Amino acid sequence: MDSVQRAIWFVEGHLWEEITLDDVADVAGLSRHHMVRAFGQVTGRSVMRYVRARRLSEAARGLAAGAPDILSVALEAGYGSHEAFTRAFRDQFGLTPEQVRAKGCASTLELVEPITLDDTRILDLAPPRHVDLGPLLLAGLTEHYFDGVMAGIPNQWQRFGPWIGHVPGQKAGGVTYGVVWNGDDERTTDYLTAVEVSDFADLPDELSRLRVPAGRYVVWEHAGHITEIRSVWRTVWGEWAPRSGVKLADAPFFERYPASFDPVTGEGGFEIWLPVAA
Repeated sequence: MDSVQRAIWFVEGHLWEEITLDDVADVAGLSRHHMVRAFGQVTGRSVMRYVRARRLSEAARGLAAGAPDILSVALEAGYGSHEAFTRAFRDQFGLTPEQVRAKGCASTLELVEPITLDDTRILDLAPPRHVDLGPLLLAGLTEHYFDGVMAGIPNQWQRFGPWIGHVPGQKAGGVTYGVVWNGDDERTTDYLTAVEVSDFADLPDELSRLRVPAGRYVVWEHAGHITEIRSVWRTVWGEWAPRSGVKLADAPFFERYPASFDPVTGEGGFEIWLPVAA
């Protein structure tokens, strides 16, 4: 069982108990920081928002079945008052607990079911290499994503496409970067689609700037189709990270797309770069 599977197993087995992010990280065998990144990269959700959404979904089922005391349901779901539970419930489903109980049905609600990872298989990746990388100056488009829901990334790359090859100061080589940075425990994060530049002097205002310091990285090269990227991330975070003994840095990590990568066909391969702690 890999680290993300262990995290899901722990959450589902302790759903009605007090759960902290540190508890989940301990079970998964990762640091708190890297548990957040691993869970989000593999599942598309943050750990604690998943916990809250699962509790509210099960609470909705109980209410639809006729639970007589809404406050008891609220307390079991981890809310200290009827009011706090109602606010969270309405935000999640667009209805109040009273309305769901009166309807006696939860089938029209968008309930969050337990995550299954059958669609993201573990891959047999070649061993990673270690690379010492000098400082990078990256320029591109940044989007802020909430709760690890990063479905907008393909569109972000499409919008960045016309810039590639035309960014002032862009270095030759045709390499592009997808950088995950500036995240928090809720898996709210920034994603930068970028190219490397020689300096920031002539960049237009609409382009973001990110200075990545020099450091050592663990690098996986994958020749498969871009649709396998979640499986690559699952393999790296779920299998390699908790067993490698390598201490990773709390710093930006990135996908690197070589000049051979074709954004139209998704072929050409890509690399995953994780920073190693000094």
